[in-house]
Amino acid sequence: MPSALLRSLDTPDQLRQVPRSELRAVADELRAYLLSSVAKTGGHLSSNLGTVELTVALHYVFNTPHDRVVWDVGHQTYPHKILTGRRDRMPTLRQLGGLSGFPQRAESEYDTFGTAHSSTSISAALGMAMAAKIKGEERYSIAVIGDGALTAGMAFEALNNAGIADCNVLVILNDNDMSISPPVGALNRYLAQLMSGQFYAAAKNVGKTVLKGAPPLFELAKRFEEHAKGMVVPATLFEKFGFNYIGPIDGHDLDSLIPTLENIKHLKGPQFLHVVTKKGQGYKLAEADPVAYHGPGKFDPSVGLQKPAVAPKATFTQVFGQWLCDMAAHDPRLVGITPAMREGSGMVEFEQRFPERYFDVGIAEQHAVTFAAGLACEGLKPVVAIYSTFLQRAYDQLIHDVAIQNLPVVFALDRAGLVGADGATHAGAYDISFLRCIPNMSLACPADENECRQLLSTAFAQNHPVAVRYPRGAGAGVPTQPGLEALPFGKGEVLRQGRSIAILAFGTLLQAALQAAQGLDATVANMRWVKPLDTALLLELARSHEALVTVEEGAVMGGAGSAVAEALLAAGVQLPVLQLGLRDEFIEHGDPVKLIALQGLDAQGIEASVRDRFSALLAPIARAA
Repeated sequence: MPSALLRSLDTPDQLRQVPRSELRAVADELRAYLLSSVAKTGGHLSSNLGTVELTVALHYVFNTPHDRVVWDVGHQTYPHKILTGRRDRMPTLRQLGGLSGFPQRAESEYDTFGTAHSSTSISAALGMAMAAKIKGEERYSIAVIGDGALTAGMAFEALNNAGIADCNVLVILNDNDMSISPPVGALNRYLAQLMSGQFYAAAKNVGKTVLKGAPPLFELAKRFEEHAKGMVVPATLFEKFGFNYIGPIDGHDLDSLIPTLENIKHLKGPQFLHVVTKKGQGYKLAEADPVAYHGPGKFDPSVGLQKPAVAPKATFTQVFGQWLCDMAAHDPRLVGITPAMREGSGMVEFEQRFPERYFDVGIAEQHAVTFAAGLACEGLKPVVAIYSTFLQRAYDQLIHDVAIQNLPVVFALDRAGLVGADGATHAGAYDISFLRCIPNMSLACPADENECRQLLSTAFAQNHPVAVRYPRGAGAGVPTQPGLEALPFGKGEVLRQGRSIAILAFGTLLQAALQAAQGLDATVANMRWVKPLDTALLLELARSHEALVTVEEGAVMGGAGSAVAEALLAAGVQLPVLQLGLRDEFIEHGDPVKLIALQGLDAQGIEASVRDRFSALLAPIARAA
């Protein structure tokens, strides 16, 4: 339960009535409630523990929601949600019908922009600031962007535009030295070199000598030194963009944050504030291991994260990670690429075993794909491990740099289909539709863990771009075979022979299709490939059945079912086809099993849809039974 002081704060207006001397207590209570709440529901923790004071200061100084605050990445907004009228709904976080784990405009007027993907905040805040100027409104637009999000090109495009804009926009760099995985990139490395270089060391030593005789000043200099990163290089860099650079300041020190923000509030034009925070701040276990506590499930805060008593089934991500290491040991041409998702994509062991062939390019999906294309041009075999929803950001590069040149790049698409608690922004609903229309591109949909490993080997053996899509979490629990055997390219198989109706399953919904087929006495085919489609198998099923049903965990519009319908039309075959997949709607967060059922894609839903559409075909089966 929240403490008495925190319970009295339902809106930022009430927060602004609190005496400044009590704000430290507000922050402490907010952090304690945040920790206890996320421990009960699961969710993003480390990043939110790091933004507590910054959140308090922003809502205290600025007149939100009149002044706009855009958070980037949006998983750091739990303190913001608690202070903006959603405190008592935190137990519903990331659950069906409950609070989103990211900002949502439909959820609150304080959520000015949805930011579940990274690096969009400066563009959005600039748009809001320019709109205010056009409309003659006095307001500040603020982008809070993590240093990891600043590795994406879009952020620098926005900085380039914002620096010459005549409007009141404030960019706050939340510098915690991490995105999700440890930091990468030349800027971070150069700052580290600057701080350890001779010029910095000499200046520091001279300062210590001079100030030794004045203990208060010496202590002040020591504190200043702790956040000296950025005193030279960022000031120069961001001022060249046209910003007034301020900082760095301690992002956990309200006595620094509030006066600084109050001063900025009266400045005109583009402002840049550099704030240094610590992921996991205030919870020692998260401070020590912010990656592990980035997005934990439920846990006991007094104990911390514990290994489960029973080893869980291997996830598809783990299957990919093991295959990647095994194939790399077999073929020295393999290189692995991730856009800042080493842990999420299962590449930790690969980095440890093959560091010279591991490339984390930062939150830069566009660069990741074209970088892979360059490697492929020189005879290497790149494997890009990327979430389905993040590949959307590199669609031009996928077409222009990989597919048109027909380069052998393997795309391991994690988080295909519904992702549960992360909701619509992270659901891999569209990759089948947007990949199968690209010439030279192939797309495989493994039905289980072992098939995933085998189809990855099939994809790697090709001399053109191939994507293998697989879901978040575990599958049917099929053990993986240790070898690197491949499955036939572009071929499916019939797993159950039935009567009038044939169900064509694409991916892990095969198990639900097999269950549904029991009550329907239907044939079931594991199609495996969306492109190339196994047209020989398709036409054989069309000749021997009176209707077809396609099942996929992807958008039904333009998906695998559409590919089947197109192939039948091209062959001049007229046959009823029922296409089952994700409906034409954004599917919000919730338990994935429930979400699948709500979409009618569990065994019961598939059977019900088939009976509703093809009742006449099933009537003789029912009488025979």
